Amino acid sequence: MNETLTLHPDGRTSLRMRRRLPHPPHKVWHAITTPEHLAAWFPAEVTIDGDRIGYGFGPDGRITENDPPRTFAHTWGEDELRWQLEPDGEGGTLLTFTHTFTDRHGAASFAAGWHTCVKALHAHLDGRPTRLPDRPDPARSARLHEDYIAILGLPSTTTAGGTVRVERQLTRPAEDVWRLLGGPAATPGAPPPAPFTVPGLRPGPVTRAEPAKLLEYGTEDGGVRWEFAEGTGQGPRLIVTCTGDPATADAWRVRVEDLAASLVE
Repeated sequence: MNETLTLHPDGRTSLRMRRRLPHPPHKVWHAITTPEHLAAWFPAEVTIDGDRIGYGFGPDGRITENDPPRTFAHTWGEDELRWQLEPDGEGGTLLTFTHTFTDRHGAASFAAGWHTCVKALHAHLDGRPTRLPDRPDPARSARLHEDYIAILGLPSTTTAGGTVRVERQLTRPAEDVWRLLGGPAATPGAPPPAPFTVPGLRPGPVTRAEPAKLLEYGTEDGGVRWEFAEGTGQGPRLIVTCTGDPATADAWRVRVEDLAASLVE
């Protein structure tokens, strides 16, 4: 397997990807460290001034290691990116890329994005025309994201203190998911639409509904909350919490995974 996840004691997560490139390390080094080459494949407009790196949007970063042509590491806000190059065969390079971040549930989105970038890097090194698409194909991006969910074995469900929590990055806009779940029919005081429930749990009436943002209802032992938060990639971060009945964990996991699968065209 060329992609792995490591959870660190401080709660941060590292995504590691390894790729073999049929170009020597010095050529790959220039492609990953100079703005004119980065423009062909990196997901931001990079400027370098001493040990400072600007990305055109969001927080800037700082170069933390610069050992040509072996290791180039830098921050991007709170994230850390590390590029390691090793000679591989006759004239080739083994690239090991590591991205360390705090948002574990965003790992598949990050992996799908870097997969696309490294593919563009490979094309750039080959001298083939390449440019990251301004508007990625939604269906292809969704399939790639779901592939990485499986490859990385990302867990979505936890149970603690009688509360089940399912967190899952989705691949379609929140408004689309809300309609698919029957959200427009959700009315306070009425039963929740069936897609917001799971077998074995008797739902009470809806207590709060905010289109494409939130739905809550009570149960015999607690309550259920569906929240559509800001996510990574094309869609929202879905967070479902159910209090009072930890035995429903598997049912909620299956419900959310079935929903995620239905969003891939």
